[in-house]
Amino acid sequence: MSEPTFAVDYDHPDAAQTSCSTARAWAKQPREPSAAEKPALIEHIKRMLIEQNAVLVAHYYVHPDLQDLAEATGGIVSDSLDMANFGHQHPAKTVVVAGVRFMGETAKILNPEKRVLMPDLDANCSLDLGCPSDEFNAFCDAHPDHTVVVYANTSAAVKARADWMVTSSIALPIVKHLKEQGKKILWAPDRHLGNYIQQQTGAEMLMWQGACIVHDEFKTDELKALKALHPHAKVLVHPESPAAVIALADVVGSTTQIIKASQTLSNQEFIVATDNGILHKMRTLSPYKKFIEAPTAGSGANCKSCAHCPWMAMNGLLNLAQVLESGTNEIHVDAEIGKRAVLPIQRMLDFAKQIKLPTRGIGNA
Repeated sequence: MSEPTFAVDYDHPDAAQTSCSTARAWAKQPREPSAAEKPALIEHIKRMLIEQNAVLVAHYYVHPDLQDLAEATGGIVSDSLDMANFGHQHPAKTVVVAGVRFMGETAKILNPEKRVLMPDLDANCSLDLGCPSDEFNAFCDAHPDHTVVVYANTSAAVKARADWMVTSSIALPIVKHLKEQGKKILWAPDRHLGNYIQQQTGAEMLMWQGACIVHDEFKTDELKALKALHPHAKVLVHPESPAAVIALADVVGSTTQIIKASQTLSNQEFIVATDNGILHKMRTLSPYKKFIEAPTAGSGANCKSCAHCPWMAMNGLLNLAQVLESGTNEIHVDAEIGKRAVLPIQRMLDFAKQIKLPTRGIGNA
């Protein structure tokens, strides 16, 4: 008996009709499978992963079904540093990346011999899109005396120009290390993360003026009001947020770091200022605690918190099944670009080992 084929259809929302932050970026959303469809669909995907010697690597911001499926099949759910490390070490011949395009490219750069697939190749990132490689190269050319440090949320071509790649979990120690060496830093693309790191380290940093469309939307006055309503709640903030929002935080850190804080702190309530996809993992790990989304809209808005990346939302069970069935949506990176881009990524991974930064690679999950 042949395997079932699960078709994907998309809902195309009119961005102009929504009041939330995602109105700034249109993205096609896969249909949510019905409760009746899900069991067979999930078993179908599990079989294909085994048959194709594939591992599913998922980000905290994608749909809970994909997060659960990744962990149930021997993959990982984590932030981009762990995703890169895990995919690099795993013996699978195919890496399926549920996330956004720069994550798939990073997996391919580290594993040029492997097949890397994504549920949707159009799943992108506002930071990546806002830092075109030609403009970035010109920026670097104008400042040749600076060490180039780029955030993971960039294209392979931008990484190929960098001296270092960082994620939010390791950016602070790397920049501190470079400052101690007397380096001047050219930073791209997220200005909020860059400004936070500059404030923390005192490093001389020249900023590319990019921002994440989700984190950029958190509202200071509304967050203060929410804190007043929940005086015992700790505020957990991702450093891609504006400085005034970061100033209200009890904990500032990467996705993994703020999840850890939600587990270890004794508080029973937390206000979370990052993509709301993270709440699934927080609630799973701490089911008796309350997690409240930080506000992304002002007074009188229809949507008080719309903190979800429209491109992360392009990942679903149906298009995951489709890509495994068809073998389409394979990530390709130019060989010469890949050879240059692997150097700053590997430098970051080596530094993580040197400072013993906790990661969930193979063998230490």
